[in-house]
Amino acid sequence: MRCASGGTPAGSLVGGRVIDTEAVGAALRVLVTRSEVTTNRATIAASDALATFRVLTLQKSARDSDVEAAIARELPLEPSRMSIRWFDVPEAGARRRVFAVAWDRAEVRNLTNAVRAAGLEPGAVDLKSACLARIAPEPECIIVDLSSDTAQLFLIDGYVPSVWSSFAFERGADHAGGLVRPLRSMLRYYGRRRDTAFTRESPVLISTEQPLAASSIARLEEVLQHPVTYLPPPGRVPSDIRHATFLTCLGLIMRRTE
Repeated sequence: MRCASGGTPAGSLVGGRVIDTEAVGAALRVLVTRSEVTTNRATIAASDALATFRVLTLQKSARDSDVEAAIARELPLEPSRMSIRWFDVPEAGARRRVFAVAWDRAEVRNLTNAVRAAGLEPGAVDLKSACLARIAPEPECIIVDLSSDTAQLFLIDGYVPSVWSSFAFERGADHAGGLVRPLRSMLRYYGRRRDTAFTRESPVLISTEQPLAASSIARLEEVLQHPVTYLPPPGRVPSDIRHATFLTCLGLIMRRTE
């Protein structure tokens, strides 16, 4: 139940890709020590720049071999360099929905090596878009992440990441001006789809450490014709609650509601 953030040495982490594993590991080691984290297990939220994904909709009767053939058509990647996994998306309906992801093994290896260099043991490696989809307060929305030098857009549809893009973003007085074009582009691209619940009521949620001016929010709403607000922060556990007890009780509740 602790949190902290910090930077990495220049050139060691570029565009979500680890260039210098030792330098990134050293920065991470300092961050962990400073925040007094005692666990040595790490879950990694990897940048979507290291992977590519597709959401496929097939007939309900589609077999696994049909799914794999559709993925091969959508993701014609080099097997010697890339790994591919796919998962069924649970949902009621007459169609079979599949989330397929392919990642560069070498890039992910650099990421896990940096975590090991910090003295941690990497556990699960997940895409940042999938992590954000799980905490999204709306089943259909666009999340605008302005927390790093390169801005990122994540379109979530049915709590599943469906589109990701990144773009250079210069912070200034007119924040809205730099966001309109990439957001419009994503909305136009996804607007051509018919197998979606994404509508004009689906909000644009902004994640940033420096709040935008009210005029920028209003301008975005006017131009995009979508509600625009901030991504709510994760819920915090009150300081007087023992963390171990809280997590144990939460686990028991989840088991009873399965």
